[in-house]
Amino acid sequence: MDADRALLAPRGELVHGCADTLAQKLSQLPARTARVDMDMSGVRFMDTTGLRFLEVLRDHGRLRSVPVTATGWTGQPRRILALVGLDTTDPLRPSGEENVTTPAITPAAEAAPAKRPPVREEESERLREAIASRPAVDRARGILMAAHGCGSDTAWCVLGEASRLSGVPLPTVATAVTADADRAGPRPPEEVRKALATALARHLRPPRAGTGAEGADPGTPHR
Repeated sequence: MDADRALLAPRGELVHGCADTLAQKLSQLPARTARVDMDMSGVRFMDTTGLRFLEVLRDHGRLRSVPVTATGWTGQPRRILALVGLDTTDPLRPSGEENVTTPAITPAAEAAPAKRPPVREEESERLREAIASRPAVDRARGILMAAHGCGSDTAWCVLGEASRLSGVPLPTVATAVTADADRAGPRPPEEVRKALATALARHLRPPRAGTGAEGADPGTPHR
């Protein structure tokens, strides 16, 4: 920690339990802490639990009325942010606000509480929607992994590409995959099925018979 600024640098994977660890760490910061900066460059993998991690950091900033940032995203975690429509430079930064370096702490700054730029409601709503859709997205990812023997990162790429190709939001694509995994569920819309078939062909080895082929439903035998 430098003066009244806390710099946190998580490492490894953001998975279940990391949000609670962050909440505990934030609660231990000195009351004088005027800003919290998170360097995410050391995080190599993140599932949608990482969205809860961001929510904890954002809520800390609101509660303490201090600026918080989460920058340095690379690799797979950066792609996750892009998939859910968040700013890949800093998902906590209000739209239109330029990147800024940490200002020097002056006596005047020490005497006055730090002012946090107002958070745009649409940014907060988008993060809330992404968190709400997490169970469906994670289940869809698991279905693709089980059906095609692929890794988590590849399953994310398939879902993301299907979303882009079909023009359908990622949570809707995920819901279509999970609904189709239940034989009693509805078939995915035609544009989603075609987009998934194209993404599967690009990113995965040839699917097992009856799974993910053109015109077939992803992850389950053709009905």
